[in-house]
This record gives sequence, structure tokens and C-alpha cells, in this order.
Amino acid sequence: MAPDPWVELRRRTAARIALGRTGGSQPTRGQLEFRLAHARARDAVLSAFDAPGLAARLGGLAVESAAAGRAEYLQRPDLGRTLSPASRALLTREAAGRAACDLVIVVSDGLSNLAVETQAAPLLQALLPLLHASGWSFAPIVVAQNGRVALQDEIGEILRASLSLMLLGERPGLGNADSLGAYFTYHPRPGRTDAERNCVSNIREGGLSPADAAVKLHWLLEQARRREVSGVLLKDEAPAAALPGGEAKPQPIVKML
Repeated sequence: MAPDPWVELRRRTAARIALGRTGGSQPTRGQLEFRLAHARARDAVLSAFDAPGLAARLGGLAVESAAAGRAEYLQRPDLGRTLSPASRALLTREAAGRAACDLVIVVSDGLSNLAVETQAAPLLQALLPLLHASGWSFAPIVVAQNGRVALQDEIGEILRASLSLMLLGERPGLGNADSLGAYFTYHPRPGRTDAERNCVSNIREGGLSPADAAVKLHWLLEQARRREVSGVLLKDEAPAAALPGGEAKPQPIVKML
């Protein structure tokens, strides 16, 4: 009997393929795997996020979006793109005693608290030394509860940062629920469009590791600062030596949000 090619394909991907069948239905194992993956995705979205605790560990500031709670955050994406009045006042006071800076880093739960808990710290541990060695100046790290990508624009403008970088939990799928996205924008300010920001996505073990993502982000952020652009005007054209393990393949790294 010829070997089933689907068996080998399934070994190479977390996608739900080659599940088999029992009569006209899925096997029990496939049904149970689906229910487990769905439960993990729900937990990633709905689990509590300790923004003050993470901010204390990172030596940063904890803020909230205008969404009053998780339910409103999920139902009103627009509220996740702006700060609450109290958080806006907090950052305004913080900015009054500080000079302008090169970069503000924002960390937010987004749609996966699990992604932030597992990937954010390793990514920062790898990225920050690279940026410090390149002479970057920083605002305090901002940890935002119930944030959407565009929240970085308001935060970056208030703290007078030339660039904003947001580490955000990505929408979980049925293959993984711990994927982190890194979004950055040159000259952040409210009203920036998705075409004016870049994204490095699928940061996780099994995807793009935090260490490799740090190398890629460092190169891209350096180019954004030097060329004063981001988004569709900035392509991933790093030489092979600047990329984690592999040949340089120029390609856009823009992801529509």
C-alpha cells in the first residue's frame, strides 16, 4: 500500500489537516482536539491581565484604554485605540518632566494575554541591549490594559517619541494561542493609518522566536529612524548577516490590521 502523504504533511504543521474520518464524521480524537484548542483560544482572550504587576516588573507605567472592561473592549474596538482620561493625564504629567526621545515601547494584552506573558519579556531582554548599544533614548515602558494597535499613536505623541513600538497579543487561532505581534510607527500621532506602520508577527517558539524577532526588529527600527519612515515605505531588505539564520529575501513586512 502506498504511504499516505497527508501523514507526513500533518507532522510539519499545526494546521488542522489530515484529521481522518469515521464514516461521515470526524474521529473522536479530532473533535476533542478541536474543543481543547478552542478552549485555549478563549482563555487567551478572556484571562485576566495584571498590567500594574507587569509594569512593576518592567519598571514602567501602567495605563488603561478607554474600554471600561473586557466585554466592552471586545465589542468596541474604537475604545481600545484611545487612552482613558486618567491614563492620558498620567502620561501628560510624565511627559512634562522628560525630554523628547527616540522610542516608546508599549506592551498590551490585546487579544492574547498568554502571548504577552510568555513572549514579551524574552523579546525585550533580547531587543533592549541591541537598542542601547545603538544609542537609542527611551520613554518609560508603558503597559496598557485592553489596548488596540493604534493606542501606540496617542501614547507616542504624548511622550514625544520619534517612534512607538507596541508588543501586542495577537488573535489566537486553533493552532496556537500565544502569538505576539510587534507593531511600530514613525512619528506616532492619532490618525496614523495601518499603511503607516509595520508589523513583525507570529513571535513565539514554533514561529519567529523572540531572539530572532529582536534581531529583525532592531534592523527595521534602525532603518526607520535613519530614513524617517515606516509602513509601506519601509521594506525588510536586511542583508543576510543582519537576519536570523537564513538568506536575505527582500519582502514587505506590512500587515493590515
